[in-house]
Amino acid sequence: MNFDIPSDDQALGDEVGRYARNVLAARAAELDLSGNFPAQNIRELSELGVMGVNIPAEYGGVGASALGIALVMENMTAGCAATASAVGAHYLATDALLIGGSESQKQRFLPVAATGKSLGAYALTEPRSGSDPAGMTTRARSDGGGFRINGTKHFITNGGEADFFVVFARSSDEPGSRGVSAFVVEAAGGGIAVSPPEPIMGIRGSRIYEVSFDCLVPAGNLLGSPGGGFKIAMAVLDRGRVDVAAMGIGLSSVALEAATAWAVERTAFSHKIADYQGIQWMLADMATTLEAARLLTYKAAWVRSQGVRFTAEAAMAKLFSSEAAGKITDLALQIHGGFGYTKALPIERYVRDARILRLFEGSSEIQRNIIARHLLAAAR
Repeated sequence: MNFDIPSDDQALGDEVGRYARNVLAARAAELDLSGNFPAQNIRELSELGVMGVNIPAEYGGVGASALGIALVMENMTAGCAATASAVGAHYLATDALLIGGSESQKQRFLPVAATGKSLGAYALTEPRSGSDPAGMTTRARSDGGGFRINGTKHFITNGGEADFFVVFARSSDEPGSRGVSAFVVEAAGGGIAVSPPEPIMGIRGSRIYEVSFDCLVPAGNLLGSPGGGFKIAMAVLDRGRVDVAAMGIGLSSVALEAATAWAVERTAFSHKIADYQGIQWMLADMATTLEAARLLTYKAAWVRSQGVRFTAEAAMAKLFSSEAAGKITDLALQIHGGFGYTKALPIERYVRDARILRLFEGSSEIQRNIIARHLLAAAR
């Protein structure tokens, strides 16, 4: 197992890290307050190649390794988790094209997506079908030379800004997941109604929406084979879970840095609070937990790079890193005391931003189910 990141990917990750700390972090509080979409951040990240970091060079992207993608997500999140969330949703949509798309579909959609001039959204979740995507009710029926898609998706990141959606819909009456197909739906084609953005607790600049579809899409926009959409969706989520785990590392890192700096500077009872064993143990636990999260995440990325199935590794990394981010940001707030609870410092925002990570790409409970299923399958 080798966690060495290719030099080109490391250079890009470092450049994204500098931009995130110097630019994204300075804008994050205003985005959190306003709830505005981080359009300027997306444009500038596009210039760095970030919007195409997961897309191979033959389609106009960077073609970074799995470890390189994780590093970019980690460093971007350290500056602004909301921006990283919007970019991560774009990765889900383009990953679906990479996994299920034909060569002509890849040539058509990916180069413009790699430049950031076309923003993607991933439309899987429905109002009554979140953790159980096989229970979706959105339908795709043959209509002339294409498909009529009708239904509503919920909690769709980038839904109000996307130029294209990867939409999963039931295209036959086969039970469970077998009748689910995947489609590229272009926003310019019409027939899409988007709700106002949801009022959310954290990552407020990464807006999520309810999106209703009543649109005709060409037959050429079907990804993969009819009924093959669920397999595409699950393969995409494996990749997305590693991205979310990397987001957890980014948030945990800045929270630990802030807590350490505060402990060294803050005085209580005539001593720096860093001198107290209680604070030292909190920092030690935070650092150890962060390192474990990083190792699990990098292992999942490395396994992915071997071209083998990495479902269990992705679930473990996402489960541990997302829950670690919750613990570490909360401890950082505790170390800051009352100041951590105010908006004068970014600590309370870190706590709010970290909370979504235990829900993104499947809740912690779903990850535990996935891990247990793999364990039991190996034992039988």
